[in-house]
Amino acid sequence: MDNFLATCIKQFQYYKSLGDKTFTQLSTEQLFWHPNDSSNSIALIVKHLGGNMLSRWTDFLSTDGEKENRNRDQEFENSWTDRDELITYWNAGWACLFQAIESLGEEDLVKIIYIRNQGHTVMEAILRQLAHYPYHIGQILYIGKICLDDKWSTLSIPKGHSASYNREKFSHEKQQQHFTSEFLKGNQENM
Repeated sequence: MDNFLATCIKQFQYYKSLGDKTFTQLSTEQLFWHPNDSSNSIALIVKHLGGNMLSRWTDFLSTDGEKENRNRDQEFENSWTDRDELITYWNAGWACLFQAIESLGEEDLVKIIYIRNQGHTVMEAILRQLAHYPYHIGQILYIGKICLDDKWSTLSIPKGHSASYNREKFSHEKQQQHFTSEFLKGNQENM
């Protein structure tokens, strides 16, 4: 089960890095752009993710994951004015998540925690958020790609390069490693 926690941490790191790499490609104006009044900007998605993370992961073993001080509806109202506020809140949410998960041991995974009075094992709660956050990060990437059009630097295998990518992968011996290892290693080297 410690492998489960390590794998989840790597997954969360991977998805955070996708958001980080998107933000670096975009101007401040693009972070606040939305296609119409019923759609969210990247800034609003970040505000929602940060609010969710801070609510879910603060004292999550002992308090309900939907904190009384959270106002989810306000997460979808733009109150930010600059990029720094967005990045600071993004990083605060992730820091809260990583601190909570890194403090867990195998014995914690079967403990019951609550989100809106609904009981979850810790493992179920982690998996719930591991499905929720990538959903929104995919939205962030999609908006970024729309904003940048042909100036977008892909965060995955470039279109038309699957065959060469696979050739390179299959040219090596089989090995067991988490799929994010190379991606995250490249991230750390570029920092």
